[in-house]
Amino acid sequence: MKNFDWTKFSKRIYLKSDLKTVYNVWTKSAELEKWFLSKAVFLTNDRKEILPTENVDAGCIYRWNWFAQNAFEEGKIIKANGTDSLTFTFAGTCSVEVQLTQVENQILVELVQSQIPSDDSSKENIRLGCAFGWSFYLLNLKSILEGGIDLRNKDTSLIGVVNN
Repeated sequence: MKNFDWTKFSKRIYLKSDLKTVYNVWTKSAELEKWFLSKAVFLTNDRKEILPTENVDAGCIYRWNWFAQNAFEEGKIIKANGTDSLTFTFAGTCSVEVQLTQVENQILVELVQSQIPSDDSSKENIRLGCAFGWSFYLLNLKSILEGGIDLRNKDTSLIGVVNN
């Protein structure tokens, strides 16, 4: 593990969808709640809530909650170009960049989480934990878009399962 990069990771997945739909599932509260979150709230810089059906812009802040977890995440949208790219803070000081690319009749989603601290807790909880979590949620996104089946566990009594 001497050459293992603990400071960043990437995940890639192809989705049978169109660019606009995939961009919207990352940038609208109502869409994020279909595959990723139990509750997504975006606020403007002056703390005005953005409607769940509106796309976020750079500078917006967010508060996200997950099913079957007592955790929430707060962060900021760094970049949202309206078409194919989104960057946001995540897990404290980390950065997550999502790049969408049309490849024939599919959309390639490339996610890179970087700026992960190198202390032991961050290695375990952020580098390994987030990489595991993003893998599941990207597969859930594919399931939702291509088949309509939500794989998330929403039962709070079931803890420690792979779909939390």
